[in-house]
Amino acid sequence: MNYLYKDLGSLHGGEIVEVRLNGQANVKLMTSSNYSAYKNGRRHTYYGGLATKTPVRLQVPSSGHWYVTVDLGGYAGKVSASINLLPGLLKPIKQPSLKDISSLYLGNYSENALENNDSLKGYDVFISHASEDKDSVARPLANALVELGISVWYDEFELKIGDSLRRKIDNGLAHSNFGVVVISKNFISKGWTNYELDGLITRSLTGEQQLLPIWHEITKQEVINYSPSLADKVARNTATNTIEEIAEEIAELIISKKA
Repeated sequence: MNYLYKDLGSLHGGEIVEVRLNGQANVKLMTSSNYSAYKNGRRHTYYGGLATKTPVRLQVPSSGHWYVTVDLGGYAGKVSASINLLPGLLKPIKQPSLKDISSLYLGNYSENALENNDSLKGYDVFISHASEDKDSVARPLANALVELGISVWYDEFELKIGDSLRRKIDNGLAHSNFGVVVISKNFISKGWTNYELDGLITRSLTGEQQLLPIWHEITKQEVINYSPSLADKVARNTATNTIEEIAEEIAELIISKKA
């Protein structure tokens, strides 16, 4: 059987292997002993399986020597693949449910409180992000939340020519019930995003978690260097969670609080 493979060497549990394909194929993450059995046609165990979408991201379950293979399962044809190791370690796959962190729901507005004041508008979610992360994270997340019936403060929805950026941001922060911040290399180098993050963080006087970080193409050490307190918060990571999964979890929490 023809197959592609990559010797990943010694990895730590929690690291992420990313495989990009030009079609459907079997993607298998294996220990060195199972890879030896695989290439010799013997029974073996693996993580992964038939991939119908790309990229495929597999989390290394434990420290050791690992291989990844790509094959068509004996069918005719060709497939090409790029195999990369994403930087850094991620938190365990099993993370606390957002519903378990009651302080995430800020309760800054209610529809009844605002219905008689046309000058104010409340939002379920405020999204802070760097402009470079719009296409990959912020816009898809905002659109997914809106489709789930969630009102969102997102700059492309709210800002118009001539608006005061700071005033709009302040209004969004003050009248949102849930804060999301997309943490990336782009984010930590920006001035305006730091202003938004300061606004979200300084509203927490009790030490409770009041915003949800979404890590995007960044290592834990880079987050620690930027903000040690932020690195300790429950987060979601685009390496292991899809935008749709993140949106559904946020929407579920907000809808349960508004019920």
